[in-house]
Amino acid sequence: MTTEPALDLPVCLACGTQYAAPRADCPICEDERQYVPRSGQQWTSLRELRAGDYTVAVEQEGPGVYGVGTRERFAIGQRALLVRAASGNVLWDCVTYLDDRLVEHLVDLGGITAIAISHPHYYTTMVDWADTFGVPLYLHERDRQWVGRPSERIRFWSGDTFALAEDLTLVNPGVHFAGGTVLHWRDGAGGKGALCTGDIVQVVPNRELVAFMYSYPNFLPERPSVVRRAADMLAGLAFDDLYGAWWNATIIGGAERVVQHAAKRYLELTVG
Repeated sequence: MTTEPALDLPVCLACGTQYAAPRADCPICEDERQYVPRSGQQWTSLRELRAGDYTVAVEQEGPGVYGVGTRERFAIGQRALLVRAASGNVLWDCVTYLDDRLVEHLVDLGGITAIAISHPHYYTTMVDWADTFGVPLYLHERDRQWVGRPSERIRFWSGDTFALAEDLTLVNPGVHFAGGTVLHWRDGAGGKGALCTGDIVQVVPNRELVAFMYSYPNFLPERPSVVRRAADMLAGLAFDDLYGAWWNATIIGGAERVVQHAAKRYLELTVG
């Protein structure tokens, strides 16, 4: 660990994004993929969150994959994932809340060698996380404009794929955001492959389907051309398990088939 979190920087109460300095607006919430609550823009800080009643949780959700976050919902409500790959542990996506207890849990599991994030809604306190663990932070360059707190730890990558390691690959299907990214773990699911998707590919109540949306809270569907491209890209990956954005939002077994079936149904219903 290298530095203490920046406890007093402003954090948007609605989406959990931390900014480098006080401001009147949250660009992420003003975008049509999110929203400013009817009560108006409100702010908090990591210091205020630490003074609250948040209970940290690190729980195994599948072979080598641990959910990371708090039991109580904050902002969008996602949890992160610790992927324990042979090449080194990677934190996939991020949550706003961070304290010594959460750090200790992750250190006990071997720490973190890198952080990678699916899209701007989960940027949260990503710089604090990267500084705390002293690791690089990987974001797709197409989402550069949404970074609220610049840092030398950020590594922008470009193109369709980027190899974090021999067994870990970032893939850019571009659903939800132009830089929308998923993480493919070649050796996950006992060697059958696992895919960590945030809500780039959204796990839904019917585990025989997934969702592809431009805006989830505002019910704006993703463009069919984007879904078609995403399905083609994901068809080239081998994965049996899929891990979404929320606690226990998982498809264990048969996930590759489910994704292709859902994409086919989406295109049938949107373009015929």
